[in-house]
Amino acid sequence: MYGDPATIRRILQETGDTWAVVGLSTNRNRAAYGVADVLQRCGKRIVPVHPKAEPVHGEQGYPTLTDIPFPVDVVDVFVNSELAGAVADEAMAIGAKALWFQLGVIDETAYAKARAAGLDMVMDRCPAIEIPRLG
Repeated sequence: MYGDPATIRRILQETGDTWAVVGLSTNRNRAAYGVADVLQRCGKRIVPVHPKAEPVHGEQGYPTLTDIPFPVDVVDVFVNSELAGAVADEAMAIGAKALWFQLGVIDETAYAKARAAGLDMVMDRCPAIEIPRLG
């Protein structure tokens, strides 16, 4: 419902290869850690975004999206739904081309706002699940 196949394909294959992963830390037990690994193995540059700003998977971390000193194509969001709208606003402010809210991350207001601003957006989906479906 929040990510038609054409939008999913466009984000994964055409939008760009720099993915900021909000909520990514060195905690190997968190979904963000494994998904970031999958993205990296598929040729994406992952950028960890977490208050601790730890390096993850060999990439420098940043405390917020606005601290990243280079362009970001896609913002992949692994935070609670209550916090996702603020992340979406920040993604739009830095000029990201697309937003991806992970499984269970749902904010219909943020979805509508991002789409109205011209961003591609997927919500309540996981790229690690969608990538193999692309064939």
